[in-house]
Amino acid sequence: MDATGLRVALFSGNYNYVRDGANQALNRFVGYLLRQGAAVRVYSATIDTPAFEPTGDLVSAPSIPVPGRTEYRIPYRMSGAMRRDLAAFAPNLVHVSSPDPLGHRAVSWARQRGLPAVASVHTRFETYPRYYGLAFLEPVIESMLRRFYRRCDAIVAPSESMAQLLREQRMSYDVGIWTRGIDREIFHPGRRDIAWRRAVGIEDDMPVIGFVGRLVMEKGLDVFSDAIDQLVTRQVRHKVLVVGEGPAREWFENRLPRAIFTGFQKGPDLGRAVASMDMLFNPSVTETFGNVTLEAMACGLPTVAARATGSESLVTDGVTGRLIRPGAIGAFADALQGYCTDGAARAQAGRAAMAEAERYGWDQVNQALVDTYLRIIRQRAHGAMMKASPVP
Repeated sequence: MDATGLRVALFSGNYNYVRDGANQALNRFVGYLLRQGAAVRVYSATIDTPAFEPTGDLVSAPSIPVPGRTEYRIPYRMSGAMRRDLAAFAPNLVHVSSPDPLGHRAVSWARQRGLPAVASVHTRFETYPRYYGLAFLEPVIESMLRRFYRRCDAIVAPSESMAQLLREQRMSYDVGIWTRGIDREIFHPGRRDIAWRRAVGIEDDMPVIGFVGRLVMEKGLDVFSDAIDQLVTRQVRHKVLVVGEGPAREWFENRLPRAIFTGFQKGPDLGRAVASMDMLFNPSVTETFGNVTLEAMACGLPTVAARATGSESLVTDGVTGRLIRPGAIGAFADALQGYCTDGAARAQAGRAAMAEAERYGWDQVNQALVDTYLRIIRQRAHGAMMKASPVP
């Protein structure tokens, strides 16, 4: 079998109603599958006014708002209409991208029919409670995740560091890599725009520290703010540029009253904003890959990041940026100060980062997941044949 024989039922908690790195990767992958001649059917929570048009055929799943985070929804069951649609589509593989109730139902549906199930891991859900004063729940959530992922034939992670963590957590005995690619037409140093910098209030020679992503507390906004406070206290010349939108924007604006907030950006506008920074500061520990880090690297920027999953697989400490112990405010400030005050070191790290980013192309990384699909289907078919064959 090759890709033309694939019939994939993809289950997602958020395929297109709120834009984030995970669902953009899924949409790109579905587009790649369709171009390879595969058949794909997507099942996800939906809203009337999604952030962007979905790639492929999308079937709406019953869902409810997430308490306290109503921009997100939980698909909580597989309706009769969905079951009939699945039966008519007749997939030969099920892919689940979120460990929500619908994801559990999808895995059960696959197991009942002897179909292989593959799960992709997009974020470290077990770390979220610590940002809301509920860190004691982390072991419970980790245990629930383990139960979910072990029911799948295989899981894929977006970085080797995340894959290794999943192995250590005993989430699965088959952990593969489905990394992320970069759109080099959007993210490259040529997008840097001095006129745009001036228009938003940035002087030509001002070192710019950038933040890119959804403005939610689990992105490490508190650590970011505290490190910037230290730079202010040390009288280090800099400007903070925040690109993104989210429920914590007001909190972040209050903590960083001198920062420039552009709001949500996409496409060439996002590439321009990132390339117009001088360094990226990414203190989050929840990422499994870090799309924004790779985008910054492709634009020739060094990154100061937490030594955590995702960033560890992208950033080489002292070469393409700096990796700092999570939560180490003083060390983060030291690294940022170094790049703010030493333009030569900043440029050298940026060149190394851009060279590293050249290794990531979307078609190559998406084909790796197709290869995983085909391997799992072969293994499942071989296992079924072995079970059906009489013992001599």
